[in-house]
Amino acid sequence: MLLVAYATLYPLSGWRGMGLSPFAYLSAPWPRYITSFDVAVNVAGYVPFGFLAIAALHPRVQGVAAFGLAVAGAAALSVVLEAGQTYLPARVATNLDVLCNLAGAALGALLGLRAAPLFADGPLSRWRASEFLPGAGVDFGLALVALWLFIQLNPATLLFGAGDLRDLLAPAEGRARRPEFFVLIEAFTTAANLVAVALLVSTLVQPGRPVRAMAVSVLMAALAVKTAALAIVMRAENVLAWLTLGAQLGLLVGAVTALLAIALPRTARLALAAVLLMAATVLVNLTPPNPYLAATLKVWQHGHFLNFNGLTRLVSALWPFMALGYLIYLASRRREALG
Repeated sequence: MLLVAYATLYPLSGWRGMGLSPFAYLSAPWPRYITSFDVAVNVAGYVPFGFLAIAALHPRVQGVAAFGLAVAGAAALSVVLEAGQTYLPARVATNLDVLCNLAGAALGALLGLRAAPLFADGPLSRWRASEFLPGAGVDFGLALVALWLFIQLNPATLLFGAGDLRDLLAPAEGRARRPEFFVLIEAFTTAANLVAVALLVSTLVQPGRPVRAMAVSVLMAALAVKTAALAIVMRAENVLAWLTLGAQLGLLVGAVTALLAIALPRTARLALAAVLLMAATVLVNLTPPNPYLAATLKVWQHGHFLNFNGLTRLVSALWPFMALGYLIYLASRRREALG
């Protein structure tokens, strides 16, 4: 709900009254300009809400009742958030958006009902139990890994770069630098984050399971998400724009280091992951803007992804600090006491 609210109300600035009721949009005429892309984004944005609402209600409420509650919750959330857009000059509240949101929530709820058997004692639950350590603490770690994959959807960041607080606190400044400078920065950022995530994954996997294969799978998923993000928002010839020289060096060094570091004792893995994560975050915040990356992103369709970009940037800015807190939590508890 918080992520949906942030995406809907982004950029969260310029609030002022327009002299209209915030709910006047509900009875307004149909929007003049409608694009299939905007419709698809509004539908897709509420699919997770509907799915997770069913998962949260299961098994206490099931079937038609659960579906009704999920859609009703989405309706209330969408109507209120669209009303909030009335006070944002950069956003336009429309009744079509509400209908698309409801369609997305209904689709997600239907998927949730179909997947309900997987929530308890299903194939998904058995796979999770066989591959990863038990407990809610490990579940939170898996959610962090999923969020790390999510932030790769932002094509405006260096490969695996996260924790940039400058967009939230102050504009980025810095003198011009040579291309070689940014190659080294991206190489270290990529390698450090890759190793940190691989070590985080290694602390969640059951003893005796193929830890390195799991880490490689997460890496390949992240690269697939990054490529898909550029394929959606940029021209076809730019889908591999993320594979810069710095990214290539970082992937090579990071992959080799991660495969070796996984053999370290658990405490050493946690400590190394925390150090690398914070070092990369500090470096991201001290690095001046990359004009070469900015030139590549000129072909990006900013208008379509304005709110989605803001959402991914927010999660990206906060992720390293959530991960650091989680690593500290893991270090303070025994492996068998993570529940």
